[in-house]
Amino acid sequence: MPTSRRETLPGPAGAIECVIDTPDAPPRGVAVVCHPHPLQGGTLDNKVAATLARAFVQLGYRAVRLNFRGVGASEGQWDEGRGEVDDTLAVIAAHRDPALPLALAGFSFGGFVASQAAAMLPDDQKPVGLVLVGPSTQKQQVPNVPADTLVIHGEADDIVPLSATLDWARSQALPVVVVPGAGHFFHGQLPLLKSLVVRGWSH
Repeated sequence: MPTSRRETLPGPAGAIECVIDTPDAPPRGVAVVCHPHPLQGGTLDNKVAATLARAFVQLGYRAVRLNFRGVGASEGQWDEGRGEVDDTLAVIAAHRDPALPLALAGFSFGGFVASQAAAMLPDDQKPVGLVLVGPSTQKQQVPNVPADTLVIHGEADDIVPLSATLDWARSQALPVVVVPGAGHFFHGQLPLLKSLVVRGWSH
C-alpha cells in the first residue's frame, strides 16, 4: 500500500509543511504538487492537489505536496506569489533525487507557481514534465511552458475562465484538455481528472 507522512523542512521563510505520498515499489520519479490560492482557502489537502498526488503515486512517483508560507504548519506569510515560488524551489531542492526524473504539478494558483518554478530551475535541473490543472491564467502572469505540458481545464470553470487559459495557450500552440461541464474544483469528476493525468503523462 502507498504510504503518506507529514514532515516539515527548512524554507526561506521558516518551516515548510509537506505531505509525502510514496508508492509501494521503489519510486521511479519525484513529483512536487502545488496547491491553490492561500488567501482563498487553498492548502495541500485541497482535493484536486490530493488527486494530482494520487495520480503520480499510481504512475510510480513519490509525490510531495507543500503548504505555502503561512498555510497550515508552514511559517511566514503570503508573498503574492514570489515567496511561494521560493518555497516550491526549496522543496524541490530538498526532495529531488538526481537519479530520478522530477515532475511539477499545480492546481489554479499552484499551476502558476509550478510553471514559474520550472522556468527558474537551471537547464540541467528542469522537470521532465509539467501538469497544470485550471491554471491561474487570468490573474497571474503564467510563463510559457514546454510543448509537452499537460494542461487540463474545466469547461464551466467559474474561477479561471476557460477562455483565459485558451488565450494563454494559443500563442504557444499548446493543446488544452477540456473536461465538459467541469467547474474549477472538478466536483464529481476527480476520478476522471486522475485518469486524465495518468493517461496523459508520457514521461
